[in-house]
Amino acid sequence: MSQNRKRQDRRSREAFEEARRHIPGGVNSPVRAFRSVGLVPVFAERGAGSRIFDIDGQAYIDYICSWGPLIAGHAHPAVVEAIRTTAERGTSFGLPTLLETEMAKLVCERVPSVEVVRMVNSGTEATMSAIRLARGYTGRSLLVKFEGSYHGHADSLLIKAGSGVATLGLPDSPGVPEGVARNTVTAPYNDLAAVEEIFARYGEDIAAVIVEPVAGNMGVVPPLPGFLEGLREVTRKYGSLLIFDEVMTGFRVHLHSAQGLYGVTPDLTTLGKVIGGGLPVGAYGGRRDIMERVAPAGPIYQAGTLSGNPLAMAAGLATLKLLGEPGAYDLLEQRSARLAEGFAANAKEFGVPMTINRVGSMVCPFFTEGPVVNYATAKTSDPDLFNRYFAAMLDEGICVAPSQFEGMFVSLVHSEEDIERTIEAQREALKRL
Repeated sequence: MSQNRKRQDRRSREAFEEARRHIPGGVNSPVRAFRSVGLVPVFAERGAGSRIFDIDGQAYIDYICSWGPLIAGHAHPAVVEAIRTTAERGTSFGLPTLLETEMAKLVCERVPSVEVVRMVNSGTEATMSAIRLARGYTGRSLLVKFEGSYHGHADSLLIKAGSGVATLGLPDSPGVPEGVARNTVTAPYNDLAAVEEIFARYGEDIAAVIVEPVAGNMGVVPPLPGFLEGLREVTRKYGSLLIFDEVMTGFRVHLHSAQGLYGVTPDLTTLGKVIGGGLPVGAYGGRRDIMERVAPAGPIYQAGTLSGNPLAMAAGLATLKLLGEPGAYDLLEQRSARLAEGFAANAKEFGVPMTINRVGSMVCPFFTEGPVVNYATAKTSDPDLFNRYFAAMLDEGICVAPSQFEGMFVSLVHSEEDIERTIEAQREALKRL
């Protein structure tokens, strides 16, 4: 049954006011401010399993899961123990450790495209480094990306969607020089014809195409049949590299990541989130002949003081070992499928326009009739409806991302009872709309 509660936020409100005096906007990453949904952010105090507890003393079933990394849930005993025992030996050395090699070996074993991998500290670092490597390897300058896809906040990736099929980019943020933006070309996601037109015009100058194999920053948008295969074919034809940004999907949607799920192998892959088990991490890897152009093996420079940090490696290894246990992905699939099924039934019952996209343990209800196949169709969602829904879900004790354009993440520790409770909470939330 529904808790029919009203969220209390007095202490969170006070904490947010204090934070805004010392941190830009009161947060260290913009979406945490809850600005788009018009609410005071939830200030987390602790997490345990599938739940978070805020500083106002309220518990929520959590589907943010730190924006994806916590596929084993909050404070999983195996992950906590790995961090604890590693920290007791030292938190950072500036020297190689065996943990780094163990992590690299496991990533190479499980990700089809990765023969050699370099650890970094964030997804942004990973994509930025992979793009530099692609440009250095090919000797070309142009990058193709897709409208609505987010690959981190490096200058060349903060680019407005062009109005035409093959429009050169313009800066999407003050501080990004137009000269940098002009090296990025945008296309609609899932539009292979647009990509082919771009290559017909600029092909000899294109270093790489970077794509989320499942777009996770416009909600959850899977590739249409033939889209990833088409990207693989056109990049090969023109001698460009194909980069899969699997920072979000890596080990989240499949044991072998999205490239294993869809059977398409890129030249380079970027990873993050899950491979750090909740600690800051990133990685990029791919074909040996490309990766051995990275310093010190080759001339393309990239470095990082805390890259391969032992705490992140330990937490990530513990998480990946949990995911390697028999039945782990079957459980994620079952729980996520049931969640999507229940949400769809609720929307139908109350006549709420809703399209639900799901790939593995990533789920996104869009407040539109759909289908949602790219950024333009994602933007047909009703923002006011989503905002009211978000507030109602918080009142019901369910924490989802404070944005229509972010998905829900299901973890190994979301129980059947959690899923059923969430479906009932959503039913109550939709009833209130």
